[in-house]
Amino acid sequence: MCLPLAVFAQHQASLPNPRLTPGAVDPAVTPHNLQSTVCVKGYTATVRPDKRFTNQLKREQMRQYGYEDANPQHYEEDHLIPLNIGGNPSDVRNLWPQPRYGAWSADQKNDLEFVAYKLVCSGQLDLKEAQQRIAHNWIDAYQAWVPSHLHLLPKGRRATE
Repeated sequence: MCLPLAVFAQHQASLPNPRLTPGAVDPAVTPHNLQSTVCVKGYTATVRPDKRFTNQLKREQMRQYGYEDANPQHYEEDHLIPLNIGGNPSDVRNLWPQPRYGAWSADQKNDLEFVAYKLVCSGQLDLKEAQQRIAHNWIDAYQAWVPSHLHLLPKGRRATE
């Protein structure tokens, strides 16, 4: 895919640094136990790390990432591989301070997470493929899955609305 330089730069700035945040999966979630783990309503609340941990980590990672904007409210400490498709809840390799603003913000990533969850839990998308593609480049995964599955998003949830 050939992108204009300005678009490419914005695209890259919206992705986590793969050296710092390559992604990590939860070994307790497998293709064989999806329906008793991630696909159970409320599952992510049972594994989500404590806010004190993620808030402290966000500040540390903002320094590691060298963000010019030092306001922590402008970032969401996000799981690169989402919890709802078996991302590791507390491994720092799966957490990063994602910008809340910009063309590829946390809102778009949240839409991707919901669509990927629906596709994985319905058997339309392989768990490992979803995890790997999101870890490799969540924006490419968004472009591949979200536009053709907007109907899966609850009304009012779409970042593009």
